[in-house]
Amino acid sequence: MLANKTLAIALCVLISGCSAFEKYTKPEPKVVAMPPPAVTQAWLDVYEPKVREAIKGTPFEFERRENLLVITAPVQGTFNPDRPNMMLPVTLGPLSRMAKLLESDESIGVLILGHADSSGEVNANRELSQQRARAFTSIFRLSGLKQNRLMVKGMGSDMPRAANDSRQGRELNRRVEIMLTSKATLNALIAKYSAPAPATAVAVVKPASGKNAKVIAKADKPATRP
Repeated sequence: MLANKTLAIALCVLISGCSAFEKYTKPEPKVVAMPPPAVTQAWLDVYEPKVREAIKGTPFEFERRENLLVITAPVQGTFNPDRPNMMLPVTLGPLSRMAKLLESDESIGVLILGHADSSGEVNANRELSQQRARAFTSIFRLSGLKQNRLMVKGMGSDMPRAANDSRQGRELNRRVEIMLTSKATLNALIAKYSAPAPATAVAVVKPASGKNAKVIAKADKPATRP
């Protein structure tokens, strides 16, 4: 009798096309290919000296990667220590200069990532990093950049530059990154930082020179428009 019931269930599944099981199948994550570096080389060559000049004399760090320019602003000296999501007035100058460079070039996209150290509660760190990234985003919006060119993401403590077991390491990890690239590259960049990564994937970058640094993204929420 039990064998007959088992056979009947199996036949029902076959006839219905296994629909009862298909609804639990997770779709494969969509992979967006990054354009070849040669596509954006001319743009990078033009904007690199301009961006360097815009942040000259500030604690901001500059890095050129394959398809993008990355400006890293340390939280220390950039945000108010008593109100950790409020920018200091000294920060407005370099951000406004960068925004002015980009406002008239519709081919450029901007991704702003906020980062925190691992001190405190995970969700609180992620929210604080999001607030800091949005504070930067507001300057670019005031300069006229539209939402289709500007994305923001709070990474929390998912992408440390250094170990969090020292004061110096935690200071390096508290930062905001501004990524400037072509709009074509921006789509792939957003997909990279929005895709969930394995729990063991953690980025650790030695803070020696900041050049050609490689990072591994680990995020559980997509980048959003400000």
